[in-house]
Amino acid sequence: MRVLKLYENSEKPVVSFEFFPPRDEEAEKGFGKTIDDLAVMAPDYMSVTFGAGGSTRDGSYQTVKQLIADMNLPTVAYIAGYGLGPDEITAVLDRYRDLGVETIFVIRGDAPRNNNQFTPHPDSLRYASDMLAFIGDRYDFDLGCAAYPEGHIQAESLEKDIEYLKLKVDNGAGYVVAQYFYDNRYFFKYVEKCRAAGISVPIIPGIMPVYSIKLTQMLAKLCGTEITDTLRNGIEGLLGGKKSDVENYGIDFAVNQCRELLKNGVAGLHFYTMDRSRSVTKIVNRLHEENLL
Repeated sequence: MRVLKLYENSEKPVVSFEFFPPRDEEAEKGFGKTIDDLAVMAPDYMSVTFGAGGSTRDGSYQTVKQLIADMNLPTVAYIAGYGLGPDEITAVLDRYRDLGVETIFVIRGDAPRNNNQFTPHPDSLRYASDMLAFIGDRYDFDLGCAAYPEGHIQAESLEKDIEYLKLKVDNGAGYVVAQYFYDNRYFFKYVEKCRAAGISVPIIPGIMPVYSIKLTQMLAKLCGTEITDTLRNGIEGLLGGKKSDVENYGIDFAVNQCRELLKNGVAGLHFYTMDRSRSVTKIVNRLHEENLL
């Protein structure tokens, strides 16, 4: 399944769901149900992440295999190059190619957290742009990359970050998935700046529903995403309440966000599922009911 054809030829917005491989047996028990629940939604494709420093390379492969070989679902495989040597990268990509993967989502990645023993390979590729060039010279995959509407947390400026995105596109990325945000104005302004910089490939907004207050606060700090006043006031008003009340608020918030994005002509929506199904199912169903998808 080639993602570029989806974005080029689809007459409706492309819907995609992202998962990470189950980290233990307990997580694996619920993962199958999550996949079954979301497969019913008939997404255009699913994507599977790749752990920092290759920490989940086997789990990622098994998850991709499960989706493609066992369930016949259109699937994109991530690769995070940080710490991996060229031979390790090609070994991962060869396995995906042999499995039938046709689209790879390329990110730099980071060192594994809480692993003081990790030593990156001396020939590890430093940036995602290097990875894209490396892969493009050796394989026939469609390639995607990440973007950051509020700027990467390590970037010296948003403008410099867009320069790096332009390099990633020049080095082979045919589509871009944006880091999630809670204020659509960040995304719209970012796309304008990218177009002005000569970036013409599809830029797809990432959507992270509010699953819990703790998770939302933790991820926002980790990713550099602003929790807007509207969102902060909304979730703080639910402190001490039922988990379902927080989820329902997050569903309403995401529907409003997606509605505005779709009415402004985005080519698709990419949902970070966090290996859960309830919120995304309800969001997508409501958008279908409004004939937006």
